[in-house]
Amino acid sequence: MSVVVVNTQGWVLDAHSLIDKGYSRCIRLRDNNNQKSHVEFCFKSRCFQILKSHLSENASAATDGGNADTLQKTDKPSKKRKRSELNQGEIESRAFHEKIRSAILKGTKSLVDSARSLGYLNSATDAVKEPLPSSRECRLAALCEMAKELPLVDDEQQEECTQLLVAEDGCTSHVDLFSRVTENRADSATVVTLMGEEYVIPPHTAFLVSDFTRIQPLVHYGKRFDLIVMDPPWVNKSVKRSGRYSSLPSTQLRRLPIPLLASPNCLVVTWVTNRPSHLRFVRDELYPHWGVEVLAEWMWVKVTTSGQFVFPLDSHHKKPYEVLVLGRYRPSEDNATSSSETCEVPVEAQRLIVSVPSALHSQKPSLSEVLKPYIGAEAECLELFARSLQPGWTSWGNEVIKFQHTSYFSLMPADNGADDRPTATPVLSSSGESSHCPTTVDQ
Repeated sequence: MSVVVVNTQGWVLDAHSLIDKGYSRCIRLRDNNNQKSHVEFCFKSRCFQILKSHLSENASAATDGGNADTLQKTDKPSKKRKRSELNQGEIESRAFHEKIRSAILKGTKSLVDSARSLGYLNSATDAVKEPLPSSRECRLAALCEMAKELPLVDDEQQEECTQLLVAEDGCTSHVDLFSRVTENRADSATVVTLMGEEYVIPPHTAFLVSDFTRIQPLVHYGKRFDLIVMDPPWVNKSVKRSGRYSSLPSTQLRRLPIPLLASPNCLVVTWVTNRPSHLRFVRDELYPHWGVEVLAEWMWVKVTTSGQFVFPLDSHHKKPYEVLVLGRYRPSEDNATSSSETCEVPVEAQRLIVSVPSALHSQKPSLSEVLKPYIGAEAECLELFARSLQPGWTSWGNEVIKFQHTSYFSLMPADNGADDRPTATPVLSSSGESSHCPTTVDQ
């Protein structure tokens, strides 16, 4: 089950199921030999067991025993802080929140109610006993810094910018992750040892591990993409304090070679924090700089396993939603090619994506199923600043395989006799009638 509900308000996603679709069949390779074993991996369920809202003590006491009414109880704005004056950023944030508040409240209630009618988001009792994966240090970003000492790949060497994850002799020991695009062309996920660590690589996946200054191999890769999704490392105070990852100034994002990567009418989707300055920058500066026409602002609404907002809707500190800005790349007439023209599906101006978020920092839900109607089943898809991989996608970032490490997965007994056909999942359509949706992504 991946898309639980779809109606005129948006979607309810099972983000955990979306991840697991690529790992039902895995081949595990051993270092420097041809030994293989068939295994099955499942992303750890504990990462998606968000059982309670992050409420204040007073709010928690007020909502105890009333999970089913949580969305209704947030209908009234919470009591505001006493403060002499607000800065300009806070004024803009409050104005933006008031503008979208009603749509989020009503739309989320509609979607959650529909999901509950199908037996989803209505129970917080199925807690998984296992602990969260340990907060292991990701060495990829540091290794990218070291890789800067390697020579740049020029245009004459672009045919050498790709490599197979598994060589013909079954070895992975000579894979150059930092200056070549690595491809897993297998029909099954592959568990390989890279840099002394085991990673699970989805089928039909390509990726490049590099920082912002070494993105050239991706440009030389020779593909034009019909969908580009990016989750930039926006500068903010919490990131600076935590030191979880290096942030990137907004102005540097303008240097991303989107016109060299996007096909005509490519759908460009950017995750944006709730700072109005970031949203304004994407809409008014970044997209116009690339030649991308702004089409819509969608919202990702984060809820618990029982359908509550993960933070109070009117919290002054953190909101239970994030913004997605969608646009289409409109190349100049000189750069447009008629052979690349596709039938463009209109993008609705407002939609909600409701899901239980991951407890792992910065792990966003896959948008593959949500965006498929707007790009087509055979679309070439790219994720920038990725921290995980998706079947059929190309991904780039300095931590692009972070969440592919086997420590984030549970090893399951392999069922070699399992039926290869996708399982049908009940989906509530916009008319309210039940339909079925395959749990595999057609790429």
